[in-house]
Amino acid sequence: MQGMSERDYAAHAGLSRGAIQKAKAAGRLVLHPDGSIDPDASDVRRAAATDPAKQRGQSAPPKLKPVPNAALSAVGDTLRENGLPPPAAGGATFLQAKTANEVLKSQERRLKLQKLKGELVDRARAETLVFRLARETRDAWVNWPARAAALIAAELGLEPATMQKVLEAHVRAHLDDLAEVRLDLG
Repeated sequence: MQGMSERDYAAHAGLSRGAIQKAKAAGRLVLHPDGSIDPDASDVRRAAATDPAKQRGQSAPPKLKPVPNAALSAVGDTLRENGLPPPAAGGATFLQAKTANEVLKSQERRLKLQKLKGELVDRARAETLVFRLARETRDAWVNWPARAAALIAAELGLEPATMQKVLEAHVRAHLDDLAEVRLDLG
């Protein structure tokens, strides 16, 4: 026998005999004419054909992409908002990031459910409706002195034109005060 048997090569490679049989069937091993395994050539071919993430006993840790600081701070914010310990100074652990992700997904589902139930409204639509209501109310007050001045003047025995001017001045002053109030939906 020129090379190694399946059992010997399995011990050499640190794999099971079944894994060696699969590699042999897939053509990832180099065989001698007598069917035995060439260990050196097979090691090279197996290393080239095998996904590094699926290899056992990697000597070097896998290369990881750096996580942006914005993502780390978002994880920390989410954890803090929900009473969980924030990540350490070195960054978030996988478990902390996964927990933050699950919390965010849960919050998102809750918001969708509240919107479906009609408990939440669209902010832009609410602002539009409030603005429209405020404008209609303002317009009604601006037109009120012209309608009410004659009636009030008759009750008090005054000139209607004078009464309308006084009422308009006071209503406009009051509307100017109200215009300083801003809607805060924050």
